[in-house]
Amino acid sequence: MSQPLTHFDAAGQAHMVDVGDKTETRRVAVATGHITMQPDTFQQLTAGTAKKGDVIGIARIAAIQGTKRTADLIPLCHPLALTRVAVDFTLEPEACRLHITVTAETVGRTGVEMEALSGVTAGLLTVYDMLKAVDRGMQIGGVRLLEKRGGKSGHWQADSDLPAAS
Repeated sequence: MSQPLTHFDAAGQAHMVDVGDKTETRRVAVATGHITMQPDTFQQLTAGTAKKGDVIGIARIAAIQGTKRTADLIPLCHPLALTRVAVDFTLEPEACRLHITVTAETVGRTGVEMEALSGVTAGLLTVYDMLKAVDRGMQIGGVRLLEKRGGKSGHWQADSDLPAAS
């Protein structure tokens, strides 16, 4: 059975959900995504020779900033006081792919899934921006929530048997 959509009132108008009666709990969300590029581009990324500088370092800052600015980008998201944002990158040389994982945490009345997803997207878009002069055909994909903890709905984890998005 599907859950009712909480961002619409009885008249079908969009509104910000009232979370005032919810209990404050520790909330954690983990999201991931990747960007695939040409071998020469991947070599510049890993060697640190891109003309715009430290691509991964700047993408890390962008991912953190993306989590912090989620409420400015997603109209019905609540502004949250994040207690922690962690950004990890993994290189996949055989596929010329860079993976990013963002973990966002808060103690509050609403979850941080959108913050983690926004951070992943901001990080990947920054990689694209910094390398687009040499490879406009890069592909961003696989952006998804991996896990969320806290709140009334408790713990949720993505199915590990789903096929990997390319």
